[in-house]
Amino acid sequence: MEIAIGLLAIAATVLAGSWLADRFDLPAPLVLIVVGILGSFLPFVPEVALSPEVVLLGILPPLLYAAAIQTSLVDFRNNKGVILSLSVGLVIFTALGVALFLQWALGLKFGVAFAIGAVVAPPDAVAATAVGRRIGLPRQLVTILEGESLLNDATALVSLRTALAAAGLTAGVASDGVSVGTVALDFVWASVGGVAVGVAVAFLVGVLRRHFSTEPAFDTILSFMVPFAAYIPAEELHASGVIGVVTAGLVLGHRSPRTQSGASRLSERINWTSIQFLLENAVFLLIGLQVFYVLREVRSSDLSPQQIALAALGTLVAVLVLRPLWLVPFRFLRTKVTHQDPDAPWTHTVVLSWAGMRGVVTLAAALLLPGETEHRDVLVLIAVVVVVGTLLLQGTTLPALARRLGVHGPDPREDALQAATVMQAATRSGLDVLEGLPEVDEATRELLRNRADDRLNQMWERLSPRSGDADETPSAKYRRARMQMLQAERTEVLRLRDEGRADHAVLRVVLGALDLEETMLDRIDDQESRLEESEMLPVDTIEAPCEHLRSTESCLEPRTPGGCEECLRDGTVWVHLRLCLTCGHVGCCDSSEGKHATAHFHETQHPVMRSIEPGEAWRWCYVDEVVG
Repeated sequence: MEIAIGLLAIAATVLAGSWLADRFDLPAPLVLIVVGILGSFLPFVPEVALSPEVVLLGILPPLLYAAAIQTSLVDFRNNKGVILSLSVGLVIFTALGVALFLQWALGLKFGVAFAIGAVVAPPDAVAATAVGRRIGLPRQLVTILEGESLLNDATALVSLRTALAAAGLTAGVASDGVSVGTVALDFVWASVGGVAVGVAVAFLVGVLRRHFSTEPAFDTILSFMVPFAAYIPAEELHASGVIGVVTAGLVLGHRSPRTQSGASRLSERINWTSIQFLLENAVFLLIGLQVFYVLREVRSSDLSPQQIALAALGTLVAVLVLRPLWLVPFRFLRTKVTHQDPDAPWTHTVVLSWAGMRGVVTLAAALLLPGETEHRDVLVLIAVVVVVGTLLLQGTTLPALARRLGVHGPDPREDALQAATVMQAATRSGLDVLEGLPEVDEATRELLRNRADDRLNQMWERLSPRSGDADETPSAKYRRARMQMLQAERTEVLRLRDEGRADHAVLRVVLGALDLEETMLDRIDDQESRLEESEMLPVDTIEAPCEHLRSTESCLEPRTPGGCEECLRDGTVWVHLRLCLTCGHVGCCDSSEGKHATAHFHETQHPVMRSIEPGEAWRWCYVDEVVG
């Protein structure tokens, strides 16, 4: 009963803390760690022991997998140089720096000092990306942070294992049996073995999905098994379970559009989102709950309070300083070696240098230190100070630093434009297939064309969302009317249910269909509301992707600045305005009744038009069907 009440209390606190964070526009991890610290000092809050086995086996694998399946394998590969530098080089550099400091401050043996250095070296797999996504960092930075935090735990845990063996604290391993060669082989096997296990698990899951997975529930349960199926065998083989889980997640996430049905992907995404939300936030609450009990254990140490404070605060300063000391020279050397400018401006390096928040793996690794380790309680306290200090210092100041340096993610309008152009290409491919299907009758063919056009126009209309009934786009009017219809339809279904006039299983199918359609409409409305609320960001000038866009003027004087030329003449209503960059004709987009911009191209063959909606600077080539 106590365990059940404790789990219920943790879940309730996570929900309440997340609600407060959202209400006051604060990062949920920071709010929950503060709540946990305060709760650890309250007499009625029981001690919640955070064992390393629970973290490393029960919490870490699903968290890593949930992050990995959402990480782009293509983006990961494109940034592999920086990611490997941070996840391997920086971890070892930080561990060495902290080891030298603690060897001086506490007189520790180098093996023990390097062990605690390895403990505090890896930034958290959750904290940095949680804060980064919330404040809207550029996607390349988020990819680097995700990639670093997915792999650096493996480097840290292997380094910890090696350091404990070198210090003679590992059972059955003599300290004089550890050499540079054995350490190198340990690293190589951890990496290669972890990758091999991850690829094998991903292959097996792919086979099972292809031959046996017909129900979304089956596929979702199979997905829940993957992180443990990759982590446990890798660890049993003395390879890296972390790398095994990450590899399996990256491969399966990349292949999921080909190996899973849409219903399975939707079910998996919803379930993993819920699990990730609960685990991520519970982790920070649990970290805070350890503070009081760690401080209590330190009181029996034979070190003076001044020595303990110097060691803890000095280690915190060291991990804060060592990260930029690694990143800045790495950027410089990368420029010199490749003889080209880095892909990202220097401001990105500054933000990346300050995004080194530590988390639960640091605390779990500290608890792995054997009981006979010299000053073990003080070393655990050092890990707690580093975790809490980096989360509160860097987590609270990173948003302000990013804003101060002008580092921001892509404008939502850019995303909407890119989504529309991708949908344009996809729709064109679908229509080409439709034209090659002789068995489809003309009525069905026309219905499919209209549905494809409506879906595409809906994407283009997101670019300039408007408010008010008079200015609503056709898709917005459709959604508003359809939502009212859905509510009426659901009310009627519920009436039939209450009167007992239909079987419950049948009603569940009908309600499921209505719910799915409502979810799709709500998602589109949510995206448009974010576009309306987002701040207009500066437009970057990039090279035009085709010859027509390169050879055409960026703007001309419109012939009819007041609106679409044909709509003004005929008294019809336009939606979005487009300007021909050859003759200055103003037409309306394909969401409008007349589709006058496209009609003008078919009539004149003028290749390029541009949007003249407020805040938009994009151009479209009708010939090559590309945006610039």
